[in-house]
Amino acid sequence: MVTDSSPAFPVKEAMAFGDGAFTAFAWALRRDLRLAMRSRAELGVQILFYIIVVALFPLSMAPDRELLLLLGPGVLWVAALLASLLSLPRLFASDYADGTLEQMALSPLPLPALILGKISAHWLTTGLPVVLLAPLLSIQYSLESEAVWVLMAGLLIGTPVLSLLGAIGAALTLGLRSGGGSLLALLILPLYIPILIFGAMAVDVARSGASAGAQFSLLAAGLLLALAGAPFATSAAVRISLD
Repeated sequence: MVTDSSPAFPVKEAMAFGDGAFTAFAWALRRDLRLAMRSRAELGVQILFYIIVVALFPLSMAPDRELLLLLGPGVLWVAALLASLLSLPRLFASDYADGTLEQMALSPLPLPALILGKISAHWLTTGLPVVLLAPLLSIQYSLESEAVWVLMAGLLIGTPVLSLLGAIGAALTLGLRSGGGSLLALLILPLYIPILIFGAMAVDVARSGASAGAQFSLLAAGLLLALAGAPFATSAAVRISLD
């Protein structure tokens, strides 16, 4: 059992600036971003996976522009979902293996704020690249500029929800020796489906000339609910996994 008096206490630096929620969030965000930059190859694999899935899909279909326009938004969203799912195991795995996660749970800093910082770093390194690459990858699907902007806006709102919900599943499957990835997918994919539907539907609605405000409102509502509940649910799941 690791105690707060351990010389390797991971939030010692953060405690020097206070013990509030913002301090915990900022410290965890900076720490995970630094760690992510040290493993650029792993990040590159996840981004390359997203690019390959989107780029190869048109090669399996007839070169029909209308068909590509119809399927393009869904393909981009499904690829974003799979890329997020692929990166979820690394969210807590290394910290769990070396005892850092246990020290976080024992620290005076609020665990939900630490968890939210880790989730934010996960989105910045996996979700944000997906958003930025979407306009380039949508070229092969012949999407109009307005549809591309709607796609980007939907991904900008929806991909943080994927990270927030995925963190719950990643915490629940900590410590499983085998089948953890399969169980994580089974737990999280049903929660991802509404985000996928509303995100892809927003592009289709915009292409038809109507307003996608309703779809964006639903995505935003999902983001607010996930922001309010996911850090606390993930914290509870982490404590359960550590027991």
